[in-house]
Amino acid sequence: IVITGEVVSCKTTLVRNRFNRLPSDQIVAAHSVNTHRDPDDTRRMVVSAFGLPYVGASKTDLLTRLEKFLCDVDHQGKRALLVIDEAQNLSARTVEELRMLSNFQTDDKSLLQTFLLGQPEFRATLHSPGMQQLRQRVIASYHLVPMDAQDTRAYVEHRLATVGWKGDPSFDEGAHAAIYAYSGGIPRKVNKLAMTALRVAAARKAAVVNEAILLDATTEALL
Repeated sequence: IVITGEVVSCKTTLVRNRFNRLPSDQIVAAHSVNTHRDPDDTRRMVVSAFGLPYVGASKTDLLTRLEKFLCDVDHQGKRALLVIDEAQNLSARTVEELRMLSNFQTDDKSLLQTFLLGQPEFRATLHSPGMQQLRQRVIASYHLVPMDAQDTRAYVEHRLATVGWKGDPSFDEGAHAAIYAYSGGIPRKVNKLAMTALRVAAARKAAVVNEAILLDATTEALL
């Protein structure tokens, strides 16, 4: 599975949120964010991420340990999931090494599901001539785009609700329009702008966050 998006599109936040909600009785998951590795380091990284010993082990030993672990996970009725963040930093040889790990299979399924997260340039890597075999293994791919105005408003209200917001201060229509206009619907910018606007409103003891407050917030937030 491949997910791409701009650097501020909150790919990692999205996946980490889902990662933390995975049912441990069904999924055994590992996560890696250090992708400046050669193929040998990548094998060690994967083995280590699943909690297996790797120091001083040969390539054969690493692959044998990983295969045994994956088979044991499968026998327990679980699935093994590997999440690789910052995939745009992977070299072609390292991507190929990860693809080879999908060769660990039973008669009807792969023993390891790999989730690749990266910036848009990873799409160029994925569609390069030497990546045909990897593309054949990809079962789903999605490119995150900025939110539209409606989704941006819903996102702000959801974020506020999760921390106990009861509508005080409220955000008027002009504020929501300004948040979208200045953030472009990019979650990280929305977060920064909304938080700055709340601080400005608190300092002024304002019961309503309006467009004027948002304009001041954009200056303070350097947006």
